[in-house]
Amino acid sequence: MNTLLTTLMIIFLLPASAWASGNSIKISAEQLAHLGITLGQPAIVKQLPILYAPATVVVPPSGEHVVSSPQAGLVNRLLAATGDPVKKGQLLAELNSSDLLTMQQQYLSANGELHLQRLAYERDKNLYAEGIIAQRRWLETSSLYHASAYAANERRQLLAIAGMTDAEINQLTKTHKLSGLLHVRAPISGVVLEVLALAGERVDSLVPLYRIADLRELWLEINIPQERMGDVELGDTVLLAKPIAENTPLEPRTAPAIMPVKAEVTQLGQHVNPENQTMLARAVITGAQKDVWPGQRVNVQVIQDHPSPAFSVPNTAIAQHEGEFYVFIRGKEDFVATRISVIGKQENETIFSGKLTGKEDIAVKGTVALKANWLGLGSSE
Repeated sequence: MNTLLTTLMIIFLLPASAWASGNSIKISAEQLAHLGITLGQPAIVKQLPILYAPATVVVPPSGEHVVSSPQAGLVNRLLAATGDPVKKGQLLAELNSSDLLTMQQQYLSANGELHLQRLAYERDKNLYAEGIIAQRRWLETSSLYHASAYAANERRQLLAIAGMTDAEINQLTKTHKLSGLLHVRAPISGVVLEVLALAGERVDSLVPLYRIADLRELWLEINIPQERMGDVELGDTVLLAKPIAENTPLEPRTAPAIMPVKAEVTQLGQHVNPENQTMLARAVITGAQKDVWPGQRVNVQVIQDHPSPAFSVPNTAIAQHEGEFYVFIRGKEDFVATRISVIGKQENETIFSGKLTGKEDIAVKGTVALKANWLGLGSSE
């Protein structure tokens, strides 16, 4: 209130050289400081805000993996917790599995049979080449050898599926030392989203132990009101609004602050959610993602390329009168109240179109005084 009274007092105490005629307010350079008027140029804008909508941050289906127990057993140790980053191949859990002992024994038996069949194969191969044995015997020996090789290879692959590495299988082959300790490793590099088992718990085969996600790419699932879906296009840019603390008062028509995270619309839904009458638009988040997490609910702003010239100025540069919006453009010795069309707001700035070039000097502060002068001396009010 004191600021407004001071401004009005300055206006009425201005010398006769400060006057308004039509949309022109005559003010000299010396009087700018008294009114607290600051000049600035409008910024040219190539993208315009289309709408605000709620969205959820999700992991793409290809980026999420469920790590399961390959065999039944007792969970001895869990080596990763929720939120931990993990590398591909990193040890996540240890299980004690009697089934693994059985599989190892079967592999060693199959590998021993393969060794015997290989000796018979090499022997009969030489005998057949020398004409000592018949072709039928050679074919039978060859068939038995290849069947043994297939069986041993199958058992080896089952051990690999159970979590044993090639080095561990080779060590088993060399030493014949059985071990029921089953190692569960990360299939990808990522972050642990959820731990689904407890140490000391007995689990069956294929029971989930962990959920791991690769967070290098995240999606936004945006709920667009069905009546606004036609305004959104593939390739539109999506900006994320910063979270607002509870009980924080917001000024009317003030857009929320934007996070340094961008996304691009890549898919538009083809059906309406019957519960809230919205349609799905999916956007892929690009660049750094340290400010967003899977499962987070955010408000987003969809912006779009604008074919015609548009400009951005601080909200303080805009004056409103009788439902119309104006900016005050500085001339040589006056300001001209110029009508504009407001087409959007973004954070603390207003985006508008009008007959400007972007090189004009505009009053960005002190517009209250200019408006009072304009309406008090240049209108019937």
